[in-house]
Amino acid sequence: MSGAASGDSAYRRFMGGLAARDASPHTQRAYATAVGRYLGWLAERGVDWRAPSRSDLRAYLAMLSAGTARSTVAQRLAAIRAFHRFAVREGLAPGDPWGAIATPRLPRRLPRVLEIDQVERLLAVVDVELEAASRRVIGGSAHQPDLAVALALRDRAIIEVAYAAGLRISELAAADLGSIDARRGEIRVLGKGRKERIGLLGRPALRALDAYLKDGRPVLLRQAHGTRTADEPPPAVVFLNHHGYPLGVRGLRFKLDGLCRKAGLPVGVSPHTLRHSFATHLLDGGADLRVVQELLGHESLATTQIYTHVSPARLRAAYREAHPRARADDASRRSAASGMATSGIAPAAEAR
Repeated sequence: MSGAASGDSAYRRFMGGLAARDASPHTQRAYATAVGRYLGWLAERGVDWRAPSRSDLRAYLAMLSAGTARSTVAQRLAAIRAFHRFAVREGLAPGDPWGAIATPRLPRRLPRVLEIDQVERLLAVVDVELEAASRRVIGGSAHQPDLAVALALRDRAIIEVAYAAGLRISELAAADLGSIDARRGEIRVLGKGRKERIGLLGRPALRALDAYLKDGRPVLLRQAHGTRTADEPPPAVVFLNHHGYPLGVRGLRFKLDGLCRKAGLPVGVSPHTLRHSFATHLLDGGADLRVVQELLGHESLATTQIYTHVSPARLRAAYREAHPRARADDASRRSAASGMATSGIAPAAEAR
């Protein structure tokens, strides 16, 4: 069997393995593109994909890096490495040729996090829209809201649920009615790798969800009556678009991006920022790191630990507890303040 033919066969088996593991459609498309182009490049040069030389791999890396963002290069190399590891496991190749090649690493960036008051501003934007839409309801009946009210109820539920449970946007889009246990304040989601986990919902999220399910979702569901066939079952997903059909990842992202702009949040805030904020605010409130790991659905604690670096309150508390000079400084300040109070002198901070 020629190198090119065996490469095609290995490629098909690799992609079949991804599908069997329930990799997301996005992951499958990205891996198909990266590995397909890599194998095609090798085949054009008559290089056996099972044993390319170092010079071949360096030439491919140089070609890949030309005019391409470092994040894109890293993603494509991750796919290629995964393909070679698969080939070794399946006995299709003697080893991973990329193992001895130094590849560029992305700097580990700290995730962007919203302050609590910024989350409140985001919710306030929806409240303004809900109030304005409610005033336009004919007859003023709170039990027959129009489409604008239904959409505002939906948007508030989206933000509350995403922030309360720390959900990824794909998890939010896929959540169905059967996944919600309002009595226990839980939502069951499928995360990366089709792994199931429980997200917790506080009272504000439950109230927003209840209002949407009672007064918003039925209105959205009726929007599809003219287009849905008689034998087509109504969608089971929680969040619907203005046509009464499932609100997908792209629609959710578009809606949340628009609300962030209206709230005047910084450029670069994304739907995933709510998930980062969820984790950081939990740690600020004293939650154990392993509890946060479980709620986020992270396999490795190391992935969750990045949030200890973006939690200023937690860092300050740890510093005060651990550093001898910080402890001594706190004690001296308390002593000085006590002495000034006894002598009738107000501390500087209070005097101002």
